[in-house]
Amino acid sequence: MGFARACSVALVGVEGVVVEVQADLEPGVAAFTLVGLPDKSLVESRDRVRAAVVNSGGEWPQKKLTVGLSPASVPKSGSGFDLAVAAAVLGAAERIDPRAIADLVLIGELGLDGRVRPVRGVLPAVLAAAEAGYRQVVVPERTAGEASLVPGVSVLGVRSLRQLIAVLTDEPVPDEPQEPGPGRPDPMLAGLLVPGAGVGTGLAIGAGSPEHRPDLADVAGQDAARTALEVSAAGGHHLLLHGPPGAGKTMLAERLPGVLPPLTEQESLEVTAVHSVAGMLPPGEPLVRSAPYCAPHHSATMQSLVGGGNGLPRPGAVSLAHRGVLFLDEAPEFSGRALDALRQPLESGHVVVARSAGVVRLPARFLMILAANPCPCGRHTLHGAGCECPPSVIRRYQSRLSGPLLDRVDLRVGVQPVGRADLLEQGGRGESTAVVAARVREARARSAHRLAGSPWAVNSEVPGHELRTRWPVEPGALDAAERDLERGLLTARGVDRVLRVAWTVADLAGRDRPRARDVALALELRTGVARGTVAAAGAAS
Repeated sequence: MGFARACSVALVGVEGVVVEVQADLEPGVAAFTLVGLPDKSLVESRDRVRAAVVNSGGEWPQKKLTVGLSPASVPKSGSGFDLAVAAAVLGAAERIDPRAIADLVLIGELGLDGRVRPVRGVLPAVLAAAEAGYRQVVVPERTAGEASLVPGVSVLGVRSLRQLIAVLTDEPVPDEPQEPGPGRPDPMLAGLLVPGAGVGTGLAIGAGSPEHRPDLADVAGQDAARTALEVSAAGGHHLLLHGPPGAGKTMLAERLPGVLPPLTEQESLEVTAVHSVAGMLPPGEPLVRSAPYCAPHHSATMQSLVGGGNGLPRPGAVSLAHRGVLFLDEAPEFSGRALDALRQPLESGHVVVARSAGVVRLPARFLMILAANPCPCGRHTLHGAGCECPPSVIRRYQSRLSGPLLDRVDLRVGVQPVGRADLLEQGGRGESTAVVAARVREARARSAHRLAGSPWAVNSEVPGHELRTRWPVEPGALDAAERDLERGLLTARGVDRVLRVAWTVADLAGRDRPRARDVALALELRTGVARGTVAAAGAAS
């Protein structure tokens, strides 16, 4: 009787669970049994592993073979267990030393010819293995760079099962087929990227050469909206842009990721893990360093926004926008259920999706940008434009954005049509993305220094009670906000959010605490009512 074990990782959402793959050989009729809650793609690994072993020069044991995946109570899915199953079978057949694979974590899919194909979710799988105490992992060669992002783990990238056997048995490593030449498709990348997850879907990461990225200098006029965009980036505040079509709402939203500071090392690992599971990591770029940008179509369902799918839920748009921007264009056209499902992740920074197959916690700390027209035809606020929408239709259209959702949006700015002078004359051009991004980085550094030692990173995360007690504003600065609270124009949550925005305005201006003018600008950005402040880019200073 032969027995051997190896290890692999089962992904539950974006978190991993180390699974022990046990292989047992007993005398009897040749059979291959796989147990431990495998799904359809994992059950099919029996045929893939058998063909891969034979085509790699190995001999398939003609005995009763049982492969168990432990813990058996955790659902397993995907083809990433193939390599671990093959290693355990070869260890039980004494083709390789069972002790050499006992503490080895193996992740990868096997082709029928023995090639090791890459799979999605390698980074979170290796992170789970490292947290469990494993220090040696074997992954497909194409994803070795992604696995190497985890510190303290020795990574071996293999191209074929034959190569892995040679390494484990100290035999000469065989020559492998060369990579396809320039211009030829690489079949080994199939399955790594989800079809259609490119730039055109609105799920693209903010990658690309700097000279081709959208620049704020392209936006003509819109001083108030540019100020709101800068405050949003500096403090992590959600933003609503409302105005007629063609005023520049989408242009502004697309340029927000370039204003945000680069991701920290920890944030990069979080974002890369989510995009790895979703199959959106571009080849050759294993680490996401810039803020992601996700812009789903207004026909998106609630499950596509917060997460869903067959079996255990997969990351939705809110998770794909983690540490980045979620842009909802034509926000009133989204279904009410989909929009209201965003309330909880907006507050907590994560989303808990419960399904019959299990409960999954997905990261979802994003910056939400809403764009909305004033009415179905979009001409309601334009003088002489001929809007024919009845008042009841306009009220119904605007009420699609519920009060509880809007109460979580700190900044609400009207975007008016650009005049001829701003559009055609160079004097209407504003500051570039680089200039605004530099001010945002300085403001973020100022707030980070103030919040050092606390669990919060940006002003939008700080509870109102902490702001009022630990970091007081100048005496009398909140008088205007308190009057609006007494009149019912602001809720208690609204006052807290005004206070957070005021702190961000003060950080952009380089002040140690907000003044009455900062609170007035915060109130103007939230309510849209003029308070005598100059809402222009850089006016905060």
